Amino acid sequence: MIRTINCFLIATSTIIASNLVGAKEVDTGLHGPYLGQTPPGKTAKVFAPGLLSTPKDREYTISFTPDLKELYFTRMNANTNEWWTITYKQKDNRWYGSTLAPRVGRPTLSPDGNTLHLGNQYSSRTDSDWSQVKSLGSMFNNENWGIMRLSSSSSGTYILDDYKNGDLLRISEVKNGVRQAPKPLPAHINTGKWNAPPFIAPDDSYIIWDGERPQGFGDTDLYISFRKSDGSWGKALNLGPTVNTTAGEAGGYMSPDGKYFFFNRTTSMGNGDIYWIDSEFIETLRSKG
Repeated sequence: MIRTINCFLIATSTIIASNLVGAKEVDTGLHGPYLGQTPPGKTAKVFAPGLLSTPKDREYTISFTPDLKELYFTRMNANTNEWWTITYKQKDNRWYGSTLAPRVGRPTLSPDGNTLHLGNQYSSRTDSDWSQVKSLGSMFNNENWGIMRLSSSSSGTYILDDYKNGDLLRISEVKNGVRQAPKPLPAHINTGKWNAPPFIAPDDSYIIWDGERPQGFGDTDLYISFRKSDGSWGKALNLGPTVNTTAGEAGGYMSPDGKYFFFNRTTSMGNGDIYWIDSEFIETLRSKG
């Protein structure tokens, strides 16, 4: 089961780094936005096949800076089972790639691109690159919690998962300038066999996560919940056959310009690639939320 493999790798293969150390940059020879890739239409396709998405290794959890000139994702080396954080940066309209560091959590950029969230840790952008990895503090550094991915909105809201407690999704908001303790999201979201790596829209208008439910399409499906005008969360909507298949879909993420939805698709063999698709279908779902 894909979910079981995920937990095993997190528990045994993730190397906790105390500092992000970049490697030599490699010139890809590619130009233009999104690694010079031809944009997808209404059918999901592999993102940057052969370069970012490889046929042998497993790629996961992509995110971009708001100017779309940097992207970060993780890759599991098929030969060693070690996870690494990889980055591509655009300089003078040319893309360069490098291995940043061993993976810590599921790296996800904040909307302003100045914080790299790493589970219950984070790294801040500096003049030269990134700071040492820091703890989010006692409110999140709970040994009884297993935070894989923490996603933030522009208002500072955090959405996080917890694989040690029934794969629970939690939310932590900032009210009157004060960070609130994480609390579980409603039962209609925290249901099914499990719920994991969440993403929150920069404007707090929706959350996307992956889970396994009886009415799903396969091992893992992606779901969305839109925030209502009263602040409550709408029903959990399956993203449908546009994204979900009999394989395992996870790690949902919306590009900063709102044009494309990215996600990971993993087969029963354990290998997986990052896919992208035009985000128009999200607005169609909004009318059902």
